[in-house]
Amino acid sequence: MKAVLCLEPGHLEVVDRPPAENVPDGWVRVAVSHVGICGTDYHIFAGKHPFLEYPRVMGHEISATVISGGRGTAIAPGTPVVVNPYLSCGNCVACRKGKPNCCTAIKVLGVHTDGAFCEEIIVPDGNLYPAQDLSPEATATVEFLAIGAHAVRRASADAGSRALVIGAGPIGLGTAIFSRIAGHRVTLIDTSTERLDFAARKLGFANGIVADMEVAARVAEATDGDGFDVVFDATGHGGSMQAAFSYVAHGGTLVFVSVVKDEIRFSDPEFHKREMTLIGSRNATRQDFDHVVASIASGLVPVEALITHRTTLDGAVVDLPRWAEEKTGLVKAIVKVAVT
Repeated sequence: MKAVLCLEPGHLEVVDRPPAENVPDGWVRVAVSHVGICGTDYHIFAGKHPFLEYPRVMGHEISATVISGGRGTAIAPGTPVVVNPYLSCGNCVACRKGKPNCCTAIKVLGVHTDGAFCEEIIVPDGNLYPAQDLSPEATATVEFLAIGAHAVRRASADAGSRALVIGAGPIGLGTAIFSRIAGHRVTLIDTSTERLDFAARKLGFANGIVADMEVAARVAEATDGDGFDVVFDATGHGGSMQAAFSYVAHGGTLVFVSVVKDEIRFSDPEFHKREMTLIGSRNATRQDFDHVVASIASGLVPVEALITHRTTLDGAVVDLPRWAEEKTGLVKAIVKVAVT
């Protein structure tokens, strides 16, 4: 089968690899239809991912169709599916608590093990969810949108809450969309006026704040000095994450959607006087995937606006390196894998 292999940082190549010979019990062979390109994939290509061994087949935002299942599987051949790329152990403390998204031994397709920049993969039966009536392209957006949906669910903020999403990249925009679906009044912060303009024109987020030297004053002005009831930081930037504490209202919640290697420091008196809740949000669960599928199907998610770039497996070896450098107008790129 054809696959795109990242042999080492900066080097992509289309190769011919044999598909898996055997499908283990409880696993399913699927034909990959479309794959989204994630920020993680750009980091892998650039050699910036700290927990990765090369060579690696990337790709974890997956739309697929069932080919066949191993013993003990019931999903029918030909079924369109969303692939949950988080392979959990099922036995650790997190899995026993129903939180496989933060399994202590988690393996993510395309990161810790080979992913879906190829024509076929095998995955556990429990990691396949029906795509319902979504298009194959739309199905490939479900995983990245589920990250934001999970963060919003973790926040447990009431409808009507004033929400701030910091970072208007794909994850931040997904978070903003699901915050809006939850009934929140959403404001975005980003350093890029282009991204804020896109969010306003294409996604309907009219309230945007440019992250410059006056950002703290603009946050205060937007909230009559109160701060936001819930703040989501989706920047992956330590400085932004530290600054986010000051944007939270008394009694409010701060959710870290992204993760950095830095130490995050904050003023304990400021934290305590607000009686602030600090939440980490990692990956997503079946509940979030299902919520995203239903939301797309009901027209609440402007998928067509989010998909800004398209390529193929052959084209990806040229396009992915170019998009890693030139991000003007880029929100979500989709790789078409299926020939038909």
